[in-house]
Amino acid sequence: MKTSTRSAIDPFIVMDVMEAARAAEEGGRHIIHMEVGQPSTPAPKAARDALKRGMDKGPLGYTVALGLPELRQKIAELYDDWYGLSLDPARVVVTAGASGGFLLAFTALFDAGARVGLAAPGYPSYRKILSAMSLEAVSLPGVAEHGFQPQPSDVAGLNGLIAASPANPTGTMLNAGEIGALAEACTAADCAFISDEIYHGISYTDRCVSALEVTDDVYVVNSFSKYFSMTGWRIGWMVVPEDHVRTVERIAQNMFICPTHASQVAALGALDAREELDGHLATYKANRTLLLDGLSKAGLKVISPADGAFYIYLDVSDVTQDSKALAADILDKAGVAVTPGLDFDAERGHGTLRLSYARSSADMEEGLARLARYFAGT
Repeated sequence: MKTSTRSAIDPFIVMDVMEAARAAEEGGRHIIHMEVGQPSTPAPKAARDALKRGMDKGPLGYTVALGLPELRQKIAELYDDWYGLSLDPARVVVTAGASGGFLLAFTALFDAGARVGLAAPGYPSYRKILSAMSLEAVSLPGVAEHGFQPQPSDVAGLNGLIAASPANPTGTMLNAGEIGALAEACTAADCAFISDEIYHGISYTDRCVSALEVTDDVYVVNSFSKYFSMTGWRIGWMVVPEDHVRTVERIAQNMFICPTHASQVAALGALDAREELDGHLATYKANRTLLLDGLSKAGLKVISPADGAFYIYLDVSDVTQDSKALAADILDKAGVAVTPGLDFDAERGHGTLRLSYARSSADMEEGLARLARYFAGT
């Protein structure tokens, strides 16, 4: 049986690294995980307790396609808390993770063959999902001067633009003026604007700015995976323009029926766990300081300031032009799982690595020591 040409997409390399690390652990090795952007902490206690109560009440069956009304209301209240915005909960769409949100957004906004711009380096699955949907992912090579972020001049000739702040893998952030300029350029060019905000709540200098603070003509994608420490629960949300809600609802009904009911119940609890979650942020902040200082002392070059999220992007071009092979060697010889930059930038990622510091500080200390010894010997 033949497979479709749309299915011929590259693997998500970080997941392959994760599998290699798992196999090494199964063989008895102690691996430090700096590859995947996943907190080592569980879902917050309030989330777990909410799910227990929900399961005791009765079966968790289908919900309406847009998500539990009470969850949509509480997400809307989050926008008042974080950004001072009065958001109509009717514009909130609960999704099967941010990935489910991107599928809905791309389906709602683009016809086959549409050209969608995304920064490089950037989150790998954007371009792979776009390709699998017969859409053209247009790479926009970023520069350090602009935080490796897309610029208004990039919008010409595009049907859509994805901007992420904080960004993966660089951790760079856009301020209100920069987001506003992108939004204005998109409106002028009749280009759909998608703002990836899944790392909001995780920043170290300025606060994160939502695109909704400068425009309503945007699809905002967010998730409970990162700040809320609920990666495996696969629950996220979108905020869409009022006149797009029914369009997205029809697609969601047919693609997903509804987001997982159990995860929605847990997410309701997570929204009341700010004290516990801000404690995680303190750990990330300490880990960031530890790695930025330690990597510099080890002679490794950090490409970007990592103002948000929990990643550090390294320039290792003086060591290799095969970041995939280097990552495999580091796993083998140092017992540290890291992600090749090739995952994030097909053209320039051969000489870069991404490190995640979302794990415990003890793990980060050990991982840093192992990396320092490894690079001292190369």
